[in-house]
Amino acid sequence: MDVPTGGQSDRQPTSSSPPIGLRRITPAMLPADRLAERFAGGDITPGQALAALKSASPRLGISPRAIHALDWLFRFTQPQDWQPGARPIVWPSAAMQAAELGLTETHVKRLNRHLVELGLIAMRDSPNGKRYGRRNARGRIIEAYGFDLSPIAVRIEEFRAAAEAHRAERAAVAQLRRRATIARNSLRQTWQTYQERQIADPALSGLKLAASAASQALRGLDTAVALTTAVAGLETIAGTARQALEISLAASTNASSDTVEMCPKGHQNVPHITPTNQNANPSDTVMALEECSLVQDYGIPDEGNGRAKTGSGKRTTEARQDRGSIMKIRPDELVRIAPRLKPYLRRASPSWPEIVDAADWLRHDLGISKPLWGDACVAMGREQAAIAVAIVSAKPVEHFRSTPGGYFHGMVAKARAGNLNLSRTIWGMRAGSPDYPMNPRIPN
Repeated sequence: MDVPTGGQSDRQPTSSSPPIGLRRITPAMLPADRLAERFAGGDITPGQALAALKSASPRLGISPRAIHALDWLFRFTQPQDWQPGARPIVWPSAAMQAAELGLTETHVKRLNRHLVELGLIAMRDSPNGKRYGRRNARGRIIEAYGFDLSPIAVRIEEFRAAAEAHRAERAAVAQLRRRATIARNSLRQTWQTYQERQIADPALSGLKLAASAASQALRGLDTAVALTTAVAGLETIAGTARQALEISLAASTNASSDTVEMCPKGHQNVPHITPTNQNANPSDTVMALEECSLVQDYGIPDEGNGRAKTGSGKRTTEARQDRGSIMKIRPDELVRIAPRLKPYLRRASPSWPEIVDAADWLRHDLGISKPLWGDACVAMGREQAAIAVAIVSAKPVEHFRSTPGGYFHGMVAKARAGNLNLSRTIWGMRAGSPDYPMNPRIPN
């Protein structure tokens, strides 16, 4: 017994039904027929076929309206229609299709033709041009005229490959946009440093114009190929601007170590000494070492004869080396303990002025304001302020009750009160670093 399918017209026209105009065939519609002829059925379900098509539609440029129309047609197909020996044909009436899609019948005809020209469906016309079909008691189609969905099954691997390519493209675009954001942030930091330190550079205006043009060129680009060139250009400008800033800073440092404005309040020739309280415990030699090393390694200028006093009261003419130890730690050792300084250094063996410059960049990432950095320079001295920033950067996020900037503020307050002991913290960091043995013995 023939079983009609709900939602689709199951009336078979009689021989007395008047014929209507035949469908007009265009060259663009012929490939869909050839695709349909290749359908042999297999291990595929309607859901898999539709999902593959939807995921590939952005890559193939298939409009949402077309996808919606196909999604509606798939409501009338059943899994057995996609098996070997069968064919997934659906036959909803033109009036039903127009009503469900919210279109006129004329617009529906244009949409159907568009789907055929895209190679997504093929038309199976009856002798009189009507759509109809019949299923047997097991639900298998025994006769049908209407929309043949088999081209989608034939192209399913093509759709899956297109979907994967689309995902790869989107991932590449997202990565390129992240690179563009990093380059823009680098440029903002560079311009901010030029402004804060009042550096006069004749190339600055040209760099800003080039950066603005490169950033504008990124707008409207949404393909990896186009973005790759544009982002590379922006990164080149950001690198050039950073290099120009480094040259200007190096020139200022060579002219005078105090020329570069490290302390916004205008303090210069700040003694590089951290006040500390005397430790009451004679067994703890850390603070004694600190007091001794601060004077020995970084002498206090004596206005009487221009020499430096040492901890023993003797005078010496030996100048402090830029790569010498401060608080019993050398610049390269500080970088090993606080590796977040590395991206802001130009070489593996930096000097203390370079550590100070790197710390000034790093403090921005830690949320330490410029005024607070200036207060630290006044309270501790620039090198020890840089060491304090490095210590903050080496601590895990869960160590801070509020923020790294708030923690650094507390360190500055302790330095003002004479209660800051950075040496003890440095020894603790050494003990926790893989570059040092556990529980190192503090030298006598």
